[in-house]
Amino acid sequence: MWHIYFCDERFLPSADPARNSRMAGETWLDHVFIPTLQLHAIPAELGAVQAAHAYDETLRAVGEFDLVLLGLGEDGHTASLFPVQEWGTAPGSPDALAVFDAPKPPSQRVTLSAARLSRARRVMFLVGGEAKHRAMADWRAGKDIPARAITPLSRVDVLAESALLQPLKR
Repeated sequence: MWHIYFCDERFLPSADPARNSRMAGETWLDHVFIPTLQLHAIPAELGAVQAAHAYDETLRAVGEFDLVLLGLGEDGHTASLFPVQEWGTAPGSPDALAVFDAPKPPSQRVTLSAARLSRARRVMFLVGGEAKHRAMADWRAGKDIPARAITPLSRVDVLAESALLQPLKR
């Protein structure tokens, strides 16, 4: 039985097409049979603080995720864990974090913490686009970027365009 949880969400009305839950619905979830009660969107329309608390409660009874799918941003961010912000890596970090100053609009968001994203049997990053080349190079060089904070007990798999694995041009 599949249950779908979201890694992050933007502070926008629930029907806004720029919400992750709406985009996931339009491209995938609206076309497969997963009962609505098994889709657990982040209630970001409540505002970052209330939504983070509500999602933390939703996740309280959820054990390890079977699979976490993530992307990689141009600055090395993943979910809404951005380089100059708290990533929630410390023991006891809440599962969901309120974000108020995301560098990309909208600035208010809710994200799962790095600690929560790491509690998974399998983590997979899907990375594409030339704009991600620097972030991939930084990650591979061991630099401290948010994506590196996702540390499940099993390995992290990265599916990336082959061009992103080439050395950076100077």
